[in-house]
Amino acid sequence: MEAILGLVILVADIYAIVKIIQSGATTLQKIIWVLVVAILPVIGLIIWYFAGPK
Repeated sequence: MEAILGLVILVADIYAIVKIIQSGATTLQKIIWVLVVAILPVIGLIIWYFAGPK
């Protein structure tokens, strides 16, 4: 069960990183958001969802 949850989180993080890279944010903002999502996979994903670059 933990493996499935880990896979779901990994897929969600990859999706978030792709959306961050495709966003219209500045390069510095993109780098910061990618680092936040990569270093804090679950919390970073939640923060990005609510406050990330649109």
